[in-house]
Amino acid sequence: MRISVIGCGHLGIPHAAAMAELGHEVIGVDVDQAKVDSLNSGQCPIYETGLPELLARHTASGRLRFTTDIREAAAFADMHFIGVGTPIDADGRSYDTGQVYGAVRQLAPHLDRACTIVGKSTVTVGTTVQVTALAQRLAPAGERVDVVWNPEFLREGRAVEDTLRPDRLIAGLTTVEAEKAIRAVYAPILDAGVPLFVTDPQTAELAKGAANTFLGLKISYINAVADMCDAAGGDISQIVDILGIDPRIGSGGMRPGIGYGGGCLPKDVRAFTASARQLGADKAAALLRAAEEINESRTDVAMDLIRGALGDRRVKHAKITVWGAAFKPGTNDVRESPALALAQALQQAGATVTVHDPQAVATAMTRNPELDYTDDLPASVDGADLVVLATEWPEYQQADPGELAGRAASLLLVDCRTILDPESWRTAGWTVHQLGRPGK
Repeated sequence: MRISVIGCGHLGIPHAAAMAELGHEVIGVDVDQAKVDSLNSGQCPIYETGLPELLARHTASGRLRFTTDIREAAAFADMHFIGVGTPIDADGRSYDTGQVYGAVRQLAPHLDRACTIVGKSTVTVGTTVQVTALAQRLAPAGERVDVVWNPEFLREGRAVEDTLRPDRLIAGLTTVEAEKAIRAVYAPILDAGVPLFVTDPQTAELAKGAANTFLGLKISYINAVADMCDAAGGDISQIVDILGIDPRIGSGGMRPGIGYGGGCLPKDVRAFTASARQLGADKAAALLRAAEEINESRTDVAMDLIRGALGDRRVKHAKITVWGAAFKPGTNDVRESPALALAQALQQAGATVTVHDPQAVATAMTRNPELDYTDDLPASVDGADLVVLATEWPEYQQADPGELAGRAASLLLVDCRTILDPESWRTAGWTVHQLGRPGK
């Protein structure tokens, strides 16, 4: 099938490359000529595990190309995926869907034959109905233009894997023709046994917000229990194991730490909270807002642990290394990164802060140029009074605590989400402090 992907960012680039991997002919559309030129040369402007290789392979094969001309995409493709950004609006609570409507306004006047527009962006419930009316009004093909909402459930760092081998697909649609088109484009995935939920558009729109918000609630809940462990002297790691073995609960996403971040989860929880309020579901809105407040407090919780770890030394004038700038491993995305928020708070408290990250130093420097950075892991801890492990990159798991012990003071603050083994660090002479495990 010939498809277009409009919007080439953290969503659009992996989707375009994955669609080419499935055998489709793909054209990506973006307004940034420099980005388009880079993509056409096989160079990826974002980091996602496996994406650079996939992009290079399919731009070289000719199956994937990029353009700034939306008319070219309209003439080329029979299915148009909308993958533009929907950042949080100026009110701080709802989605700014301006780019979605802008993309449809630019595309629709050039649609002169039957085709399908497929929304991937996360939007407020009711958007599909409005987009359908707009597209059919502007398109010469009129009602032969179908609109489907097909929300993505990508985990950054695993976007390629989650596109090619998702755990489920959702299609919010209203016509038989639209369902046939969706089944055709995803045929290799459906043939592999991935379930497809065909729903009305409203259900599809709500499903994405509900999924991300539930994860936010789960993370916030276990962080709240971690605070209770700090107060009572309990062990949050054991509580996670005890809860996680319950099949009704499960341990996925239930790792306490310094909070969730990224370009999706924070805004989706905010927007879903706003939707609950707008729909008159006030108790649901109150519950969701409580989860937000817990997440927002995690920087303060980490700061308290750092002050306790430093003992008589003050944060002011302390030399502190933060391992991790990306909000999670496997990506160079630093949007709403808890690690960077903590690094910034430490600097504002008077500490000298050095940040290390295997992939996100360049993007972090753009967002927080006031901090010091290095991509040399051993050098990052030289002379440090405290090392804070804030993003669970495997590079930190593989680090040699014995080799690093001579470079820094023997203090390590561990975010309990991480995969690092605290005992091996203690054996090497480090003093390890963990969120939710006081005095361990």
